[in-house]
Amino acid sequence: MSGIIRTYKRDDEGVLHFREAWYDEEYQQLVVNHGVAGHQSKTEETDVDDETAVEGLMAAFAAQCEEDGYAEIPESEQYWVVAQLALKTKDGTERDRYLERKAKAALTSELAWRGLGIVERTEIGNSRLNIFCLCPDVNKAVNAIKVCIRGEDLDYTKLSIGAAPHTDPTAFRVRYSPKPGAGFTL
Repeated sequence: MSGIIRTYKRDDEGVLHFREAWYDEEYQQLVVNHGVAGHQSKTEETDVDDETAVEGLMAAFAAQCEEDGYAEIPESEQYWVVAQLALKTKDGTERDRYLERKAKAALTSELAWRGLGIVERTEIGNSRLNIFCLCPDVNKAVNAIKVCIRGEDLDYTKLSIGAAPHTDPTAFRVRYSPKPGAGFTL
């Protein structure tokens, strides 16, 4: 079985919490990851000797989440957050492809382990590397992206971040730029 169940809920103070589960085929474990969105999550692994039990465990996890008030956030209620790195050439070089792979891997991990979304795709063109992330909380995702890019030595001075509602991907607004007053263009 492949797939992940990712659920969220806001507590009485409006803090976003998340729970997710998936089956790790390599280690034959059910992995449950949970915490406050934007913070390092807690992870629990359970060995599963019989793969036929996985579907039942995933169904039980989903039922418990629903009972506790957690639900999936539809894509239509999430946001596109794009981390954009300026490149020296229009179509990118092999070095830029390496940067693309490294940045995608780093952001995938940073966002996932903090319940802040997923990296959907990357694009190189027009002298830019665009990393498209689907996120439930724009502000926390922007902060996590900035921390990640700086921490991975991915040339923070070339980073811009834009965000738009999932339902209106033409409405990008700049959320971070090294140049004050700059706009955001894909």
